[in-house]
Amino acid sequence: MSKAKRKKEQAENQQGFASHLLALRSMMLRMALMVFAAFLLVFYVFNRPLVDFILQPVVARGVQVIATRVSESLMMQFKLSLVAGLVISMPFLNWEIWRFVGPALYPKERRAYWALLLTTITLFFVGVAFSYLTVFPLAVNLFYEAGEGIATSMWSVEGYFNFILSFVLPFGLMFELPVVIYLLVRSGRVTAAGMGRARRYFMLGAAVAAAVLTPPDVVSQMLLLLPILLLYEISTLIARFIKPRERTEEAEA
Repeated sequence: MSKAKRKKEQAENQQGFASHLLALRSMMLRMALMVFAAFLLVFYVFNRPLVDFILQPVVARGVQVIATRVSESLMMQFKLSLVAGLVISMPFLNWEIWRFVGPALYPKERRAYWALLLTTITLFFVGVAFSYLTVFPLAVNLFYEAGEGIATSMWSVEGYFNFILSFVLPFGLMFELPVVIYLLVRSGRVTAAGMGRARRYFMLGAAVAAAVLTPPDVVSQMLLLLPILLLYEISTLIARFIKPRERTEEAEA
């Protein structure tokens, strides 16, 4: 290959890389603007109904929600609106990601992308809903009854909201475990037999993750740990029916 031809190829590669960076920057800018627009919509239109919905579990039990700092109520509303804005804008964000990566995928990979994306989103919201509707009320009842007769229950509004986030979001993330196991098994990095042998190590890692992701109390950690272990066992059963993807010589190279 001549020197002039190599220089031409290097210039074309640099131009292609620069165009990808510009496309990535444009995509990130559009995504940020969409999240900001959704945040404003929620904050100015749906803010109060969302606040009432979030506070309903404790208000129904007669717990008085207070603000201990001047800006505490406002900061809680900002955080709530931002989280809701991210949820609302998720379809748009996924579409932007698809526009960026879709042209580089084969038709079969495109179908797999959408199937995996829909599964991931569904499992996340199932985990959040399961946590908020079943496990979270148990935790609220436990903490409320633990203080009943000892002290008047007056919970900080921002602290309560942060407690919800630290409680339900880890459940949403941990419900992605079947997807992670599927990808690992399909890639040939993990097998059902290997998952069985690694069960004790996973239990240890799950205990550490539950301690880090949840509020610093044993009850919350156990309420997260038990579903994680159940999901692991379910994923182990599913892994038995998944065949690793066949590797071609070109892919291995």
